[in-house]
Amino acid sequence: MRILTISDKVEPVLYGPYIRERVGKVDLVLACGDLPYHYLEYAVSLLDVPLYYVHGNHDPVAARNRNEALPVEASIPWANNLHLRRAEHEGLLLAGLEGCRRYAPDRPYQYEEYEVRLQTFWLGLKLLINKLRTGRFVDVIITHSPPRGIHDGEDLAHQGFESYLQLMRWFRPLLLIHGHQHVYNRSLIVDSLYGTTHVMNTYGYRIIELARAHGEWQLVSSGR
Repeated sequence: MRILTISDKVEPVLYGPYIRERVGKVDLVLACGDLPYHYLEYAVSLLDVPLYYVHGNHDPVAARNRNEALPVEASIPWANNLHLRRAEHEGLLLAGLEGCRRYAPDRPYQYEEYEVRLQTFWLGLKLLINKLRTGRFVDVIITHSPPRGIHDGEDLAHQGFESYLQLMRWFRPLLLIHGHQHVYNRSLIVDSLYGTTHVMNTYGYRIIELARAHGEWQLVSSGR
């Protein structure tokens, strides 16, 4: 299975008529936030594959409720929001968590650590259903923010969530793919191994290839 992962940056090579020549045949697109919705729609329209996504902290909201205090989630009817949800695509088990650490009041898709701890708890209960059905909890988790201490920054806005570390320890996904941390220097680490989980920063885009053997998915390659 070949997967296009995208986050945070509109790539000219993907936002043009030659996107198919650039990425080749892919089976699905995973988006980790902070991208214009028209860019996402363009990519999946030309590639003609499903899109699964989570929101980033800069994503717009569609509207506000009557008291205009809380944002209403932007609707992307042609895609699948994975936040606090599980999904399955051709035998690949997916799940996701949106947003980043709260650094500004009254902003959408920003959370305190205790809120994310509760989110991972509820998501974990849903992953137990996967375990009962398939013998596996989850194969790929997508997030906007990185885990704490892995590819994150020290400023409040870019600190990762400690709860993601526990999520990986408990459910041992093959991949945790995130965005949020921009990569302007090639010396920055964008691939790490935490236990048995490959943690990948997908700033811009990446092509990930997986293969299935004896009922388990394995990472074959990742790059551009």
